[in-house]
Formats: sequence, C-alpha cells, structure tokens
Amino acid sequence: MAHAPSLPPRSMVLYRPIEAAIRLSGLTRHEPRILEVLNGRRLPEPGEFPQWPTLRRNAERIYDGILNKELRVAINGVTVEGSIGANPDDPSVAIRHVDLKDWMCHFYPAHRPPFLFSRLERKANPGISLDAVQALFFEREGLRLCIAQQERGLKKLREQLRAREQSTETGAPLGPRSETTYLNIIGALVDLLLGLSPSGQPYSSFRTQEAIITALVASHPERLGIAERTLEAKFAAARRALGKQSIGI
Repeated sequence: MAHAPSLPPRSMVLYRPIEAAIRLSGLTRHEPRILEVLNGRRLPEPGEFPQWPTLRRNAERIYDGILNKELRVAINGVTVEGSIGANPDDPSVAIRHVDLKDWMCHFYPAHRPPFLFSRLERKANPGISLDAVQALFFEREGLRLCIAQQERGLKKLREQLRAREQSTETGAPLGPRSETTYLNIIGALVDLLLGLSPSGQPYSSFRTQEAIITALVASHPERLGIAERTLEAKFAAARRALGKQSIGI
C-alpha cells in the first residue's frame, strides 16, 4: 500500500529565503511542487503561479529585507551581523526562525502567520507597539494627576461650603456690614407691616410685633431661627439698627 508523501514542516529553525516566502504565503503543503518548478531559481517569474499571487510578493519582500540589511541572515547556520556580505542567491544563506519573526513584527506587524506566531500572539493587537503603549501610559498618568488635582479643588470647595453652612446653622456672627444690612431689612419690613399708609390705612392686618411672631412661628415651625425668643431678639436688634425704640403700636 502506497503511503502519501509527508508534508514539509511548517516551522523550522532555519529557512531558505524561498522556503520562508512559501510559508508566509501559507503554501507549505505545495512546497515540493513550487521548488520543483523553480528548479533552483530564487524568485518565481511574473505571472508564474497565478493561483498564488502572494508567493512572488513575499519572496520579493524577503530578498529586499536581506539586501537592505533589515532582515538578519545566517550563513551555514551562523548569524551574520547586519547581513554584511550576505548574498541571497547563496545556497548557504538561511534565515533563523527568531530573526524572521522579529523582522515581521517590526516591518509587517499586521501580518502574523501561524508558523511564526502562537495563537495567543495572533489574537493580540499587532498595531500597538511598545512606544504606543508607553505613550498611552504617560497620557493616562497625566490624566490621573489632572483628575486628582481637580478632586482636591472640589474637596476644598465642599469643605468651604460645609463650613459656611455650619456657620449659618450655629448662628455664627456675620460681618458687621452684612449684619447691619440684614437688620435694616428686617426692621424696615416689620415697620412696614405695622405701619399706615399716608391716607391712614394699615399696610397689613398685623397690629403688633407679637402678632407677626406668632404668625411666623405657626407658618414655619421647622425652620431654623423661626422661634419666638429668636425672633424677639432679632426684631429688637432691628429696631436698634433703625434707631427706633419701638416699631408699631
């Protein structure tokens, strides 16, 4: 019983340039036929293998990388630094697996053929380089510092607002000018409520200060400061602020 010929290995330690091009094109299973047709030629002729148009393009890329000293090669298995003196047509010239992978990562990061990259590496985003990651990191740190600064400013404003509210709730004294202003307003309002128009008509139905206090307490029993003793004290201070001994009758 005849056995089917074994396929060439997908991944190897060393590749001849055309072997690397075949694998980059995903044509490993057709390698024996391609090498037979080429018969030692390093590149397919234009139009040759029309069913596999990427083969010649990938071969050209590899030879271009070698000639421009971008793709490191090995001669007789020993890496040649900078590809100095490397002739792509020399049968002893080969490309190490690790060098081919580095070259692909640097010059063709969007292409990750399975014979060079693991499944996990192929799933990773090839468009994000180390420089891009570092730039994103520094940008994130800058935003984090900016947010922290804004939060400190917001915290300070909240503390100031809380202190102001506590000052109001505890009846902390206002500044002299502000206190005089408020007392003048209170005194003038009470005077108006208890006063008469030029024609002798009362401005309101209130006849006494006590009546105003009773109505305020009844209408706003839960309000801070709306209490009989507090209102009496404030009205008395308002009378003094207006320079009057009494307001109303």
